[in-house]
Amino acid sequence: MPSVCCYFHVHQPLRVKKYNLFDIGSETDYFDDKKNSEILRKVANKCYYPANNLMLELIERSEGRFKISYSISGVFLDQAMEYEPKIIESFQSLARTGCVEFLSETYYHSLASLYSEEEFFEQVLDHMLLIGRLFEQVPQVFRNTELVYFDYLAHLIRKFHFKAVLAEGWDAILGWRSPNFVYETQGFPVKLLLKNYRLSDDIAFRFSNKDWKGWPLTADKFANWVHSINGSGQAINLFMDYETFGEHQWEDTGIFSFMRHLPEAILKHPDTDFVTVSEEADRYRSVGTLSMPHPVSWADTERDISAWLGNDMQKGALRALYDLEERIKETKDLDLLKTWRQLQTSDHFYYMCTKWFSDGDVHKYFNAYERPHDAYIYFTNVLVDFVSRVDDRIAEICALQASEMPKIDFEAQIDNLRLPMPGIEMPIPAVDLPLVGPKLPDINGKMQ
Repeated sequence: MPSVCCYFHVHQPLRVKKYNLFDIGSETDYFDDKKNSEILRKVANKCYYPANNLMLELIERSEGRFKISYSISGVFLDQAMEYEPKIIESFQSLARTGCVEFLSETYYHSLASLYSEEEFFEQVLDHMLLIGRLFEQVPQVFRNTELVYFDYLAHLIRKFHFKAVLAEGWDAILGWRSPNFVYETQGFPVKLLLKNYRLSDDIAFRFSNKDWKGWPLTADKFANWVHSINGSGQAINLFMDYETFGEHQWEDTGIFSFMRHLPEAILKHPDTDFVTVSEEADRYRSVGTLSMPHPVSWADTERDISAWLGNDMQKGALRALYDLEERIKETKDLDLLKTWRQLQTSDHFYYMCTKWFSDGDVHKYFNAYERPHDAYIYFTNVLVDFVSRVDDRIAEICALQASEMPKIDFEAQIDNLRLPMPGIEMPIPAVDLPLVGPKLPDINGKMQ
């Protein structure tokens, strides 16, 4: 009988304010702090607090047999610490149970893995340090932004020695194979844990859909679907946004009642248990390698990266942003670096998406803009101002370096007179070389 692995992703973006043309050059606060704080507190009351309380209750009621895993973006944690610190405390209470695991991801929920290896490494490391500081855990499993996975990602994360990486169990990749088995990444010995998207989406997207043939979904019905996989899988990975509980699926749909009874219903079968992601990686051997040469995500019906890179607006904005990396890091300005990284959050580019997608309503709910083109205009206006600030900072650094160059006085001998030649700027010479002044002509015009 397979194990069940419940993994939830927690994230809220920093939404860019409606930054118009006249703000360029005069306004350096790019994010809508009022809206961001309001949304965080609203979702906290609808989802994070009641869901965390429920998960804690389920762990205690099952005497530790119910286990869960979370990945929480650094962007979310930063906002929670600033606007609603009790959210952090509620996750810390879960961490202390010993039944909750926290995963690694990019700090800023970015697409850095597609653009910059150096930036990707730095964000993953920063996120691991934050998770360690807040929850006293060292992440053992990696989850990339929006579950984006491709073969080269296994190469990128190898230096962190993760046990496993998560990915979408997409039919076009799997073919005849099942997502209910553990695989291994192509070329590097890292376990690959795949989302069972059908069962996951039954909860995350279809739960309240009265036109769905499985409605109404009860805990016993879902547990029977899980038990029916007996003998044809190692683990059933239920991966979804944590905001499923109370925000995407409102409380009056019965989602909390469903979750309250689900662990007990699943554990009725004596051979079924719950595991965290690293426990799954430790327990089950890989049944083979699985290759994904091109990026696969958990977004939209295509399961690719077209939600963020599907049109010229998105491609241009992303390329312009990442082209700044060398100049940003040259400034060594931590405020500019942080802003640049906050602008990398994938949601900014998702809002620019112009295609129609069947499951887009969940994401549109958080969209602060009426049209994708508005998102692009506000973002590019911000980028114009930001680039100007970066250029100004680089100019300041160059001017400061020039002012600190030593001025060395030289002397020239003319008709037995020693005349000073002040103010010649020279680079600092090596300490083991004699300082030699410029050669000057004598009174007859000959070089000395």
